[in-house]
Amino acid sequence: MTDHYGQLDTGVCVGARRLERRPSAGRGTGSRNIIIIIIIIITTIISISSMSGQNESCWSGDESVGVLTCLLVSLEDWLAWGNLQDYLSLLEYLLWVFTPLVIVFILPFVIVLLLYLSILFLHVYKRKIQLREAYSNNLWDGARKTLAMLWDGHGAIWHGYEIHGLEKIPAKGPALIVYYHGAIPIDYYYFLARVIIQQGRTCHSVADHFLFKVPGFKLLLEVFSVIHGPQEECVKALRSGHLLGISPGGVREALFSDETYPLLWGKRKGFAQVAIDSKVPIIPMFTRNVREGFRSLGNLRFYRWVYERFRLPIAPIYGGFPVKFRTYLGDPIPYDPKLTAGELAEKVQAAVQALIDQHQKIPGNILRALLERFHMHPKDE
Repeated sequence: MTDHYGQLDTGVCVGARRLERRPSAGRGTGSRNIIIIIIIIITTIISISSMSGQNESCWSGDESVGVLTCLLVSLEDWLAWGNLQDYLSLLEYLLWVFTPLVIVFILPFVIVLLLYLSILFLHVYKRKIQLREAYSNNLWDGARKTLAMLWDGHGAIWHGYEIHGLEKIPAKGPALIVYYHGAIPIDYYYFLARVIIQQGRTCHSVADHFLFKVPGFKLLLEVFSVIHGPQEECVKALRSGHLLGISPGGVREALFSDETYPLLWGKRKGFAQVAIDSKVPIIPMFTRNVREGFRSLGNLRFYRWVYERFRLPIAPIYGGFPVKFRTYLGDPIPYDPKLTAGELAEKVQAAVQALIDQHQKIPGNILRALLERFHMHPKDE
């Protein structure tokens, strides 16, 4: 065995010299050379850190001890009971420190999981109904109402969700709902569910193009009448007598707004032109504490640059805190043929901003929003 390990030592040196001479070797040779280099590095570290016992004989020039023997001895020392307890204590401390941080980044994915569970339910429901009522005109009504009940229950339990001013939504006829976009617009999901449950209506929605590229989302978007936003499609939906929800800030507002609740609408006025062409009222909407439920790291310049350059919404979102959500609907802004699209857009933006000023204490605070689950804190406190 001594000769064998001695040959291995020689092989290591020879392998290292060959690697220096042939940096462009084939895949198999390259992999072996990398392994050899790793072994050399490990043994070098071990030789420095070894202070006593058999490790001293490994690196004192005794050729009777091979590399693998030294490596095994060093691993045995590293796994000594005292060291192992230290490493376990360190691991326990790191878990204690980082677990809350990991949780707040995992919770947003729970919402995505719920969306996929909703999609799975729709697929199961579709197969079941197709067998029973293949030619029914109301194929998806039961599915929409079932999911609406589930999401409304989630909102009631996790956020104590309330909605104020739902009576301003017309029981019949079209209207355009314009709302502030949170990091995750879960408040809008709750609003859609409440409209389905209490008014028996499906509110059509406008979503960003990237949402239509998410695997598996096609059925969910179709069942809940989500469109990607051409003005012609929006006008068509409103002229057909439907409700339509849109957030002019869109993904930009979702990722790059913050706890001070700025409206990032830019010069967008397409939604106003849709309302003018359809001759429908606009209803402003805002949800208190929506930024305390979920927040984005979009304040980092890199994420803003990537989005503006490539339209990729990669800014991480964290949260899922069970804060109090209250949705407020403002007074409808009636159709006025004298207003231009730009003037109407400014008027609507001012109406949404007024809801923020009236109902949201700025800057938003997660702890305060959590306490509102138990006690209502007036905005001016």
